[in-house]
Amino acid sequence: MTADLKSSTIIEVGELTKRFGEVTAVDQISFQVGRGELFGFLGPNGAGKTTTINMLIGLARPDSGTILIGGMDCRRNPKAAQHLIGVVPDESNLYPELSGFDNLCFCAALYGMGKPDRMARATQLLKDFDLSKTAHRKFGGYSKGMKRKLAIAAGIVHKPQVLFLDEPTTGIDVASARNIRQLLADLHHGGTTIFLTTHYIEEAERLCDRIAFIVNGCIVKTDDVASLLKPVQDRYVTLFNGTGLNPAFLGELTSSFPSLDFQLHSQDRIRVESSKPIHIGPIVKFLEDKGVAVEEARRVQLSLEDVFVQITGIEADAMQKEKMKAAA
Repeated sequence: MTADLKSSTIIEVGELTKRFGEVTAVDQISFQVGRGELFGFLGPNGAGKTTTINMLIGLARPDSGTILIGGMDCRRNPKAAQHLIGVVPDESNLYPELSGFDNLCFCAALYGMGKPDRMARATQLLKDFDLSKTAHRKFGGYSKGMKRKLAIAAGIVHKPQVLFLDEPTTGIDVASARNIRQLLADLHHGGTTIFLTTHYIEEAERLCDRIAFIVNGCIVKTDDVASLLKPVQDRYVTLFNGTGLNPAFLGELTSSFPSLDFQLHSQDRIRVESSKPIHIGPIVKFLEDKGVAVEEARRVQLSLEDVFVQITGIEADAMQKEKMKAAA
C-alpha cells in the first residue's frame, strides 16, 4: 500500500477472526481500504466474503481483531459508523408490497431525512438508475436486475462515504449486470468508497483498484490490479482444440519443443504457454502427424483469472460452475 493511500485510509481491519463452532470462517485477516477506492474481495463461495462484510457492517460480532471505519472503533461499538456506510446485501432487504419510490423514501426516513428531502432524493435516484417509469410499481413485481438496482439506490440514499456490496451481479441477466457495473463505476468516479465482494473474476478485474484474494477464510494476496497482472503480461498462451489427443503426446511435444510448456486441459484441448511468441504451424503439423484432427488454434490473452488460479490453486472451471449455480 502506498503512503498516500495509507494516510487517507477509511477502513482498517486487523487480524479479524470469526468462528462458527469448530469452523473458522474468517481467519486473522488484515487489510486497509483507501478513501475513494474501489476495493474487491474476490474468492469462491464459502471463502468468507459475506462473513467479513457482515462483521464490517455490524451484523456479525467478531471473535477477535479490530475494525476501524472512518477512525471509529466498530468492534467495540458496531453502530459507531452507521451514518458513514451504505449496504447492499446479496439478498434484497426491501419491502415487496411497497413501490420503488416508497421503499427509497422509507430508507431515507430511517436515516433521519425530512419528507421533502427524501422525496426529492428518491425521485433523483430513480431517474439516475433508469427506474422512473416503474417508480410506483410494487417492488415485488420488479425483475431481478431492477431489484438489484433499487437495492443499490437504497444503499446510497443517505449519500454514504462507504458502500458495501455483497455479490451485486449474482443471478441477474447479462444486460442488467453490465448496467450495474456501470452504475458502480459512476459511483466510484464520484468519490464513493466501495467495498465489493464477488466470485466473478472478470468483474473484479474490470472494476476494482485493488483486490484481495480470500480462500478458506484467509487472505492469500492483496495488490492493485496492474501489479497482480504483471507476472502474466509477458506470457503467451495458445489453445489447440482437436479430436484424437492423447496424454502420451505431452512428453513428445515437450521433447520436440523444449521452450514451451504443454498441458492437456481436456480430451480435446491442449494449452501451450511460453515467454516468447508461439509459432502455431509446427505444433499443428506435429499433432496432425500423430493423427489428431486439429479444429482450432487460438491465441488467448492471460487475465486476472490466470493469476487467481496460480495464487490460489483454485481452477477457473470451479469458479465457472459457481457462476452457473448462482445464475440458475
